[in-house]
Amino acid sequence: MIVTLMNFLRACWRPSSNRHARTGSDATGRQDGLLWYKDTGEHVNGDFSMAVVQANNLLEDQCQIESGPLSFLDSGPYGTFVGVYDGHGGPETACYINDNLFNHLKRFASEQNAMSADVLKKAYEATEDGFFSIVTKQWPVKPQIAAVGSCCLVGVICGGMLYVANVGDSRAVLGKHVKATGEVLAVQLSAEHNVSIESVRKELQSMHPEDRHVVVLKHSVWRVKGLIQVCRSIGDAYLKKQEFNREPLYAKFRLREPFNRPILSSEPSICVQPIQPHDEFLIFASDGLWEHLTNQEAVDIVQSSPRSGSARRLIKSALLEAAKKREMRYSDLKKIDRGVRRHFHDDITVIILYLDSSLVSRASTHRGPAVSLRGAGVSLRSSTLAPYGSQM
Repeated sequence: MIVTLMNFLRACWRPSSNRHARTGSDATGRQDGLLWYKDTGEHVNGDFSMAVVQANNLLEDQCQIESGPLSFLDSGPYGTFVGVYDGHGGPETACYINDNLFNHLKRFASEQNAMSADVLKKAYEATEDGFFSIVTKQWPVKPQIAAVGSCCLVGVICGGMLYVANVGDSRAVLGKHVKATGEVLAVQLSAEHNVSIESVRKELQSMHPEDRHVVVLKHSVWRVKGLIQVCRSIGDAYLKKQEFNREPLYAKFRLREPFNRPILSSEPSICVQPIQPHDEFLIFASDGLWEHLTNQEAVDIVQSSPRSGSARRLIKSALLEAAKKREMRYSDLKKIDRGVRRHFHDDITVIILYLDSSLVSRASTHRGPAVSLRGAGVSLRSSTLAPYGSQM
């Protein structure tokens, strides 16, 4: 079991390498120090751009794009899937989601022979259940895995429809062209579950009226039970099942009072809407980007720049802002290695999908390029991604 766990962590972690080295191929993306990027590629409905920059000692962000069949049926739904998984407490949950969520979605899409909000919801449930089975197996030798979790943002384009599902505080933003003014406006599509937002705090408090301390202001930051900012996630078993909130879990994660129902939820907020001809592009990003850029600033940068390298350009803009806040030069920030870098910014993941209206309108008949690509340079066909549980 320990050997399996070490192999799992090695798969999630990528070495920092020489910060000036550029490695990789155009097909799988390129590495430049702590930055991984795929400047341009094609998906079924247009072009895409991806980039990830590492700040943590272990990269906790994971991401993927899958374009082509969205089920295991020859006649099943066809389109593009995007996932951004922002882990916390460690990389294990985000890696597990990266390995399993898309296959769960394909399984439920096969059962219904369609894409739907229900398919997404069931895929999230199955992923949560699968990770909890890992926590149960690991508990005797690695109890701290109960305190590992991940935000999970998913976008699916299928049959001319856009589906966005989210738990946590990653964000999906649409760039929409306004014909009357010529502007491209930012439209946020995802609901966020961070208790720094007053409405989210009130919702959580209303769900736990018996607990006056379900949300606590600690060091000027609102946190669930004084521990975590997000109130929905995959994983975080220690705040969902009492059996994982006890010794030998570290004392800092253990609650004083027992609980008999989950404090955090894994149920995604889901948005479904038709793609319109004036919808130009979609930005999917972890909260590391949105800490430094507003929705409109991000859309303006993408809209005013060439498509190739747009995700990398957004990350650079965020890092420029991070350096500015610390009154330092961008070139000096880039010299700071992983781990220490986390004091200046978080891991940041960005995936941009450009929407070609002619391809979107032909969604039911068009069979464009099949793509299976993961951030940080791991590129595998989905059929080769064995569920983590099968490795135990």
